[in-house]
Amino acid sequence: MTLLRLALLAFASVSLASCQVVEDCRKDAFPPPDDTKIGTVVVNLNDPPRVRWKNAISPVKDEIVDLIHTITDVLNKHVINVADFLFEALLETLPEPFRSEIKGVADVLEIPPGQVVIYNIFYELFTVCTSIVAETPGGDLYHARNLDFGLFLGWDNQNDTWLLTEKLRKIIKVVDFQQDGKTVYQSASFLGYVGLLTAVKPHAFSLTINERFNKDGGFIGILNWLKGDRDAYWMGFLTRMVMINATTYSEAKNSLMKDKLLAPAYYILGGNETGEGVIITRARESVVDVQELDIKANRWYLLQTNYDPTSPPPFFDDRRTPGNICMKKWGQDAVSFKSLFNVLTTKPNLNKLTVYTAVFSVRDGMSTWSQNCKTPCTPW
Repeated sequence: MTLLRLALLAFASVSLASCQVVEDCRKDAFPPPDDTKIGTVVVNLNDPPRVRWKNAISPVKDEIVDLIHTITDVLNKHVINVADFLFEALLETLPEPFRSEIKGVADVLEIPPGQVVIYNIFYELFTVCTSIVAETPGGDLYHARNLDFGLFLGWDNQNDTWLLTEKLRKIIKVVDFQQDGKTVYQSASFLGYVGLLTAVKPHAFSLTINERFNKDGGFIGILNWLKGDRDAYWMGFLTRMVMINATTYSEAKNSLMKDKLLAPAYYILGGNETGEGVIITRARESVVDVQELDIKANRWYLLQTNYDPTSPPPFFDDRRTPGNICMKKWGQDAVSFKSLFNVLTTKPNLNKLTVYTAVFSVRDGMSTWSQNCKTPCTPW
């Protein structure tokens, strides 16, 4: 099913009578309630890949299995019938350490590895987000993002919620990837997913991925992979490899611009020096556009949703305009965890798909809070 047909299905299943719920810029959302703060787990990179996730995912084993079963229930039964064969075969083609890590996750969950592969693929295809990187007058960089997930995957008309989004809130953790007892990088992650969508490397750079809707999309890249064309990166795997291998903002930027991808994407990268902030609009095999911070031109922040910066967003999903209005109301002098959290907690950037808001910097690390947009609230 094409993205267009999925979109039409969403239009049919979710009333657009109100299009978007927009509110005045929030100033009272921070600090959020204590019970929404996401806890931290440690993944020890010194451990063999097949066992390094065990301690992190074991406490929420049942919740992850329930989520995976929800995903597979949404899919056509014929897809499920071939999952164990097709996706386990695909698993053997994945690079290390991801192949062994996925097998290890399956060991803990006690389900076929092919189902864990499906679970990981879904994050490559159905992530809708808002990301911001902003600079203070003193040159400090802050990064923030809303992770919106679950679009097209089961709308509950009775409760006005997305079925998958509700289940995802139970398995979010800040993952502290450590080596020799020291933090190498941190991420806000759904446990069981071995790629990265939101991450920070202390004193070096921060990085988020937003999905880019394009006809030459992830389905084409996955099909090419299955056909044997495997010189491209899975989006979340590239993010993690950048976190492992890059030591500077420039190294990270270079990798994100040159490496081939399975799916088009927006990479939002922040650094630790003035002016180090960029939105990289990627096709699968090339760079489409680059937008960078420019303090001299009064471009002290960058805000990215799921549409090219050079094109207007669609009327039914314009999170960009309200986000820009709120950023300008707060102003550069107010750039902080507080202001960015308030911007992202203002509807429609906060919506029924929003699972969490993360705010982070290379100096202060990552803080993440679960989100739950109360009705009236935009479905996406």
